[in-house]
Amino acid sequence: MKDRQVEHLPTPEPPHAHTGMSEKNAKRSQGPADPSSDAPKLQTASAVNDAQTSMARKDYKTQLRLLQMELVKLQRHFINCGDRILVILEGRDAAGKDGSIKRIVEHLSPRETRVVALGKPSDRDRSGWYFQRFVPYLPVAEELVLFNRSWYNRAGVEHVMGFCTKAEHEEFMTSVPKFEEMLVNSGIKLLKYYLDISKKEQAKRLADRASDPLKQWKNSPIDAVAVQRWKAYSHARDAMLLRTHTAMAPWHLVRTDNKRLARVNLMRDMLSRLHYAGKNFKLVQPDTQIVFEYSADCIAAKRLAS
Repeated sequence: MKDRQVEHLPTPEPPHAHTGMSEKNAKRSQGPADPSSDAPKLQTASAVNDAQTSMARKDYKTQLRLLQMELVKLQRHFINCGDRILVILEGRDAAGKDGSIKRIVEHLSPRETRVVALGKPSDRDRSGWYFQRFVPYLPVAEELVLFNRSWYNRAGVEHVMGFCTKAEHEEFMTSVPKFEEMLVNSGIKLLKYYLDISKKEQAKRLADRASDPLKQWKNSPIDAVAVQRWKAYSHARDAMLLRTHTAMAPWHLVRTDNKRLARVNLMRDMLSRLHYAGKNFKLVQPDTQIVFEYSADCIAAKRLAS
């Protein structure tokens, strides 16, 4: 990503500073100290999930309000400057995309904020250039657009469920870095997040969703096989991250087994990577055990749910 898009920040505080954890629990979640380095050591996904202490509701509400105030500052800045911001949220079913987006946009101006969640493509869409149906929804000046799933459907659900051919999948994987480079070169500030969830937590949330009368709109036939095809989705995720993580459009990963920690740290990371006036640098430092940039060793080190 170009230098103008990502702001270089001072060394962050310890990850527990804004999570609502006690210092004792925070140290436990970080694992033993590495005497050779002051940088926090990234743990495996299962270790972090086991060690996480949930934020108290009061602390969560306090942090959420402060971060939403920062988002209002950000919006005021990009309206004044004419910036275009695009945030992509990907992840497995029930990983928390809807809930995270709801908190991000809750107090933003609806005229300059759009959430895009496209349905399945029509026959006309399928007959055209794959990226064509997404282009009309890209941000214009003074806009923040959040994609609740995006063109990466082709790398995930379409590939796993057989909704596209192997040739179409391969063409997508080859083309998407070039497409995103065009977007960034045009001036769009592009942030890509993959929300990662454990198999156990996904199964629990899908079961809760199925029995909740207020969440029936979320249920789909795809949900029924999400857990059954866990390994296939894992392989698709790993290939997508490896081949579409670029310097201009990097992936950042969010561990979402704990909803409250995931939401506030996603918001912190967004705010830390975008320039705006009046930023509270101390507030927007994310916990790097919850949100971190993808690297080639993430899979082997088991930093993602497997």
